[in-house]
Amino acid sequence: MAENATGGESLLYLTDEQLRKGIEAMFFAYRGFTADPDRILEGMDYGRAHHRAIHFIHRSPGTTVGNLLAILGVTKQSLNRVLRTLFDDGLVEARVGRKDKRERNLHLTEKGRALERALSDAQRARMRAAYRQAGPQAVQGFRQVLEAMMDPELRRQYQGLKEGRE
Repeated sequence: MAENATGGESLLYLTDEQLRKGIEAMFFAYRGFTADPDRILEGMDYGRAHHRAIHFIHRSPGTTVGNLLAILGVTKQSLNRVLRTLFDDGLVEARVGRKDKRERNLHLTEKGRALERALSDAQRARMRAAYRQAGPQAVQGFRQVLEAMMDPELRRQYQGLKEGRE
């Protein structure tokens, strides 16, 4: 059985209180993780939906609106509102698909890449500091926990993105 490094408790038999503490830690960690980008986006009248769209367009240049819908899990109407502001503000451009002329392939403009860099630099700095403090075993364990919490379909999407990076 796996042992907790600090208390020797079996990780297979967590109490409700231990689980509650983990849930609360996730809430507060998420607040910290999103705080820096939120501050950057606040003055631009953008929100987290804009950040997620920018992140995944950067991650997969040329992605389609349909693919972005699947990754973000939002309605078409919601995504169209977000994309409209990103287009209007010159952060994202749509190019006609090479294989299918009906497709719109999304790309960040130079202005969009600069914003993406500012947003992800802030998050990478926070993640890097936390990872260094926790150590390599904790980083691997954290990633395993996150992947185990994903619904199977989302885990497949994530793993597809991960494989594209390697």
